[in-house]
Amino acid sequence: MTTQMAKEAHMTGKDLMGMVQLTPDAVGEIALVPGPAERSEAIKAKLTDAVKNFTFMEYSMYTGDYEGTKVTTINGGRFAADTAITTEILCNAEVKTMVRLGSCGALREDINVGDLIVVTTALKGEGVTQYYVDDDFVPTADQALTDKLKALAEQEVAGPMLQGKKVHVGPCWTTDCILRETREHVGKAVDGGAIAVDMVSAAFLTIAQQYNIPAAVVLAVSDNVITGEMGFMNTDYYMAESAVVNVGLNLVKELNQ
Repeated sequence: MTTQMAKEAHMTGKDLMGMVQLTPDAVGEIALVPGPAERSEAIKAKLTDAVKNFTFMEYSMYTGDYEGTKVTTINGGRFAADTAITTEILCNAEVKTMVRLGSCGALREDINVGDLIVVTTALKGEGVTQYYVDDDFVPTADQALTDKLKALAEQEVAGPMLQGKKVHVGPCWTTDCILRETREHVGKAVDGGAIAVDMVSAAFLTIAQQYNIPAAVVLAVSDNVITGEMGFMNTDYYMAESAVVNVGLNLVKELNQ
């Protein structure tokens, strides 16, 4: 006997919008989407007249003005699963542009803690994208946004805050299992062209593409999986976190010109 659901999907992004009482007119033209709440708070502090759109579980969305542009920020999730929820909300709220301001581990020896990575495509190693797309689908960042992020990131490393650091551009491997980044799995990702690993980018880009919303990703390097370096408590990483926020805000200004 086949069980027939009352609806095609038990819950949709529009359903979530209704639950948090969010309407398209409440959000900004561009959404800056970090993972942790403290990074989102840093963005909110730069907005004028920021209004809380909603708090849902541990996620909070704010919208305000940044130099003439209406901007939304939300701590969009540290993992693929919660990122899928917040990205669906943003897409259904009809945000016009989305930028992920995240962090990652490096998959090349020459990439250092505190460097910045601009993501071009993502290798799918998490459990979200299989429900959206076929195996051969390649999550891809918007080219125009990616070019702008690269230029803005290079401006950041040219300044005093990230002196000596570099910008790298390339694919990112997204995995659900940070404690199983083994030689076998990492080797496959590197062979596939990945220069970084995170837990978000594939889901974020895939969902944005399903809604035809331009999206891009810039990441601060927190550690190096190849050399074994751990930089989570490294000042260089904290400075890079601040830099990706600057990159996002500077992108807002550029898009408003």
